[in-house]
Amino acid sequence: MTEISRMSLLQSVRKYILFPISGIALAACSPGAGLSPVPVYDPVQYRLGTDDEVRLITYGQDQLTSDFRIDSAGNIDIPLLGNVHASGLTTEQLGQQVTAALRQKAILRDAKIAVQVTAYRLISIIGEVEHPGQYAYQPGMTMLSAVAAAGGFTYRSWERYAYTIRQEGNYTVAGLLYPQNFVKPGDVIKVYERHF
Repeated sequence: MTEISRMSLLQSVRKYILFPISGIALAACSPGAGLSPVPVYDPVQYRLGTDDEVRLITYGQDQLTSDFRIDSAGNIDIPLLGNVHASGLTTEQLGQQVTAALRQKAILRDAKIAVQVTAYRLISIIGEVEHPGQYAYQPGMTMLSAVAAAGGFTYRSWERYAYTIRQEGNYTVAGLLYPQNFVKPGDVIKVYERHF
């Protein structure tokens, strides 16, 4: 084998072996490498949680219509009923629970309660955004619209995904959230810094 053909062979080896290996090494250095995505959130299936504010509308009894904030124990304190558990319920389920309690205590025989969310839990966004902080959740909010609420990405941002901490029932999960994924009220989102 001549010297020229040996050089040509070495260049081929470098081209087809070393470049893919360096690409793998760069991918492994990406922020959040190895994390799984957080569970998918469907905003249609919204369940109430701590710090949500709700309005209980009592049809035909305007004096019983009022606003309530869900406390850290997951309850709302309703006059005449006391603490009613709300966390983890849909608005429809909470309405049914309050209706049943009013009937059971003979406060209203024909109670009809509707529940509206008047203010959702805040989301927190930190890291490489122009204005890190807490922001009001809006139904249908995605990671990208949350970043927009925080002033957009900085020039150092990793824009492919973000690190997210999310409450799922009685436990907390951490993982990746992609720009088109829905944000869940209470999410803490960290936008990574790009290193290259």
